[in-house]
Order: sequence, then structure tokens, then C-alpha cells
Amino acid sequence: MSRFFVTGGAGFIGSAFIRFLIKSTEHTVLNFDKLTYAGNLESLTSICNNPRYSFYQGDLLDFELLENIFQSFKPDFVVHLAAESHVDRSIANSRDFIDTNITGTYNLLEVSRVYWNKMDIQDKSLFRFHHISTDEVFGALDHMGVFTEKSPYNPSSPYSSTKAAADHLVRAWNRTYQLPILITNCSNNFGPYQFPEKLIPSMILNAINEKPLTIYGSGKNVRDWLYVDDHVEALYKVIRNAEIGSSYNIGGNNEKTNLQVVYTICDFLDDLLPRASKNSYKDLITFVEDRLGHDFRYAIDSSKISTNLGWKPKETFHSGLEKTIRWYIDNKSWITNLKANNNFESNK
Repeated sequence: MSRFFVTGGAGFIGSAFIRFLIKSTEHTVLNFDKLTYAGNLESLTSICNNPRYSFYQGDLLDFELLENIFQSFKPDFVVHLAAESHVDRSIANSRDFIDTNITGTYNLLEVSRVYWNKMDIQDKSLFRFHHISTDEVFGALDHMGVFTEKSPYNPSSPYSSTKAAADHLVRAWNRTYQLPILITNCSNNFGPYQFPEKLIPSMILNAINEKPLTIYGSGKNVRDWLYVDDHVEALYKVIRNAEIGSSYNIGGNNEKTNLQVVYTICDFLDDLLPRASKNSYKDLITFVEDRLGHDFRYAIDSSKISTNLGWKPKETFHSGLEKTIRWYIDNKSWITNLKANNNFESNK
């Protein structure tokens, strides 16, 4: 049984990872989260009373607080998921992205380095710092090719640039100070509990509420989609079994254009929740001016994690999407509470 310090544990991927740890392992977890607009403790109600779980609201920019928590909790593993992550928001205001994704990562690395250096030899050999990143650090692809772990970095947005900077910091702390680090770069996640600014939950909720389904440009931009529960199982395999200093790409092998994604959501909803008008939800689709710096295509080669660690996604895009849509239909109270707490409208 080990002690996991998870940053951003009230977010979408972080809460899924914590639910996995508490339900599927015997580990102890401390969830450290600032509870910004996308953090939601209701995503953890199923495990919040478990004695192996605890929560601390705090900011990665508070260096002294991090030091104190490390000394009291004494983590074996640091899983760094906290990040500002929405591209549109980074274009509108990049300051928070620089603070959290770069300075916050530096603070966590430095606190981890000092803590790790003071550990006894046996505990020191077990400690890992796992940084979760994105495929967006690699930039854009055309119609051919895939991202591998050796792909050059070429970020396009303020968001992806700050994540790329964080990746470089993590590697530097390994090469300079020998801090035992791991990095994973994932493709687009989807699933239950995702904040409705992202494409899939936004389209589901807008459709249900008879609002326009707005698509950037022609809708031909391509993303690889990864069901969140598959992702967190991959993260656990990496942190338990991967070689120190290594990186792994994690993808779902589900390349879809944005238009294909929205069409599929509409097809599911036409069957699961027909409109009163009997018209297809596709009638709600509208196209808007393309986003600034909109990368055309992302695609991940996950063969390394498959070969080395034996991980493969369990969900197809269709099976994962159906589960996701059914969850949003069945959990209207989660959405209502989210809107009340964040003054959020799903068509923003």
C-alpha cells in the first residue's frame, strides 16, 4: 500500500484516477486541488467517505504549503494532473496558464526534489513523480503520420506551449537532479464528469437543451479520442512499472473529425432521447469562424505502452460515447449543481 499525492484531483481526469485508486487498489490518496471553475468535488462523492481518501484545497503557487503537506503526508508517488487545460481560454487570457502550468509545475518539482533527497534509501528508490501532459505539445499533423515519444515539440496555442514548458522542466529535474520522473502525453479524453466546455459534453448538453451545436470552421479537424477510464488505468501501469525518466504516449486509436464526433452524438441522442419535433439533432449544427491557431490533426502511436506495459484501451469510441451520453442524460442534478456553482451555460 502506497501514498499517492494527486494534484488536480477534483478535475475530470484527476477525479477518475482517484476513483480508480480507491475502488481498485489499497492505496491512500491525498487530493490537492485549487477548486477552480473546472474542479468539482461532486465527481468524488462515491469515494469521499473512504478512510483512505482525503482532500486539501490549495494552490500550487503556495510553495510553503506544498512543503508542509509533503512533510505531513509523506507521499510515495506524486501524480501531477493539475493544469489549466482549455485552449479557447488560453487564447483569451494566458496568464493563469503560465502561472499554473509552468510556475506551479516548478514549485511541485522543487518541493518533490527536496523531499526526495531527504528520504531514506529504500523509500527514495520507490518514489516517482508522474507528470501528465498532452499530445498538443507536438503541434499539428497533416493527413498522414502519428505522434511518437520521439516527436519534436511544436506547440501552437498558449495552452500547449505551457504544457510543453512543463514537460521540459520535468525532464530537466531528472537530468540535472536525478529526480525519478515519468511523463505521459495523452490524446483527447472523454467520459462522465467532464466539464461542459469541452467538445463532447458541450455538444451533448447543447443538444439536450435545444441549443446550437457550433462547430469551428468546416469541422474537418481530427482528434484521437480516449475514454477516461482507459486513460487512468494506463497512468497506473506507467507509475507502477515504467522505467524512470521514460515517457509514454497514451491514445485511444479513435481518430475522428469534429464533425464525425457531433454526428455520432446526434445519432445516439436521436435514439436515446428523441426530440419533441421528431427532427434529428443534426438540424442544430451550425458552423462558426475557425479558432485561432486551430491544429488540423492529432494522432497518437500507443505501441510503446502496449508493447512494454501491456496496456490497450478497452472501450471503442462508440462504446465509450454511448456510456458518456447515457451518464449525462441520467445525471441532470450533477449538471444543475455545476451550473449553479459556476454560473456556467453550456453554449459558452
